[in-house]
Amino acid sequence: MKILNDGDFKNKKVLVRCDFNVALDAEGRVIDDFRIVKALPTIKFLLKKGAAVILISHLENDGKPASLQNVAKHLEKLLLKKVKFLIDCVGEKIEKEIKLMAPGQVVMLENLRFHSEEKEGSDDFARKLAAMGDIYVNEAFSCSHRDHASITRLPKYLPAYAGLLMADEIANLSKILENPAHPLVAIIGGAKVGTKSKVVVNISKIADHILVGSKIGERILSQKQQLMGRQPEKRDASIDLIDLTSSKIHLPVDGVLALKDASEGYLRTAAIGRMRGEEDIFDIGPETVKFFTEIIKDAKTIFFNGPMGLFEKQEFAAGTRAVIEAISRAHNSYRVAGGGETLEAIRKYKAEKKFDFLSTGGGAMMEYLAGNILPGIAALENADQESVPSLPAPLPKKKR
Repeated sequence: MKILNDGDFKNKKVLVRCDFNVALDAEGRVIDDFRIVKALPTIKFLLKKGAAVILISHLENDGKPASLQNVAKHLEKLLLKKVKFLIDCVGEKIEKEIKLMAPGQVVMLENLRFHSEEKEGSDDFARKLAAMGDIYVNEAFSCSHRDHASITRLPKYLPAYAGLLMADEIANLSKILENPAHPLVAIIGGAKVGTKSKVVVNISKIADHILVGSKIGERILSQKQQLMGRQPEKRDASIDLIDLTSSKIHLPVDGVLALKDASEGYLRTAAIGRMRGEEDIFDIGPETVKFFTEIIKDAKTIFFNGPMGLFEKQEFAAGTRAVIEAISRAHNSYRVAGGGETLEAIRKYKAEKKFDFLSTGGGAMMEYLAGNILPGIAALENADQESVPSLPAPLPKKKR
């Protein structure tokens, strides 16, 4: 896999696949620019090397594709440079605009997902994108677990490189999997089981301790029939592979309990085994916090993904805050975190500078740590820079 430092970008038009899928307010303005800021070094690098930079991305708001126009405006402020926004990402008018670009200019194309071919992984769509550039750069690690046209098909038609952020993501996450300093402590929380149970299984091969948060801990215990009267609605095959007799795996022993809808007026702390049928666990309890923080204190490598509970509500925030504070005090450890809710909690408690690396990836990061091959990374690794196929010549226009 070639990285950005390997390329010659002078007078080249470079298509950069970013992940600008960021949070917007009700007026469509950017309210969380973490991923945009992370892409700045690659954009600036390419501009310094004399490239014309064409930025492509997706953006979804409330589950639906949304315009990237306000993202372009926000990037312009961060970059202190004009960013021209084009109202589509393919088509004759867009191609004409791209042909007029000069070195040092930046253009952002409209949302890729306004075209269904992007998520379908269409080769034809990828060829249309490739026709506008000379070189492709993947700077979207957080999307690289998706088999989409701009992620896995574009590298087939252009010389392909990993961006600075992509290379940084792989290098830092590889430190977790490849010869980490011990003790290695993995902290897994959040409400979504999915890939997280696979990460627990995979990382247990190398970790010294795995600390499991409230919701996923409850799910593991219920599927393992350790909670009276509770059965998961859907069985997770990876949970069956988790060995609860392992001294590495630490599940909550107590929790902050409330009614299943978390309605106000009902709250108590109790041992997990004393949960009632109408209750759910919404945070780890004080005894769990105590032994989790003791384990974190001696760590030399820490990986953190997923809050310990529903930290957005003050009554369920103590566990997440305690864990973040414990990580912050572990000054001699290498500390990595990622995932949307995780980063939100870290920002809430102003602990960003206490981590050595904050990943832009959520699902991609978990897939990588679960030991899966990410399609986007595989596409870069498989790209043969010396035998990129020539793009077909455009068909002649019919005379009227």
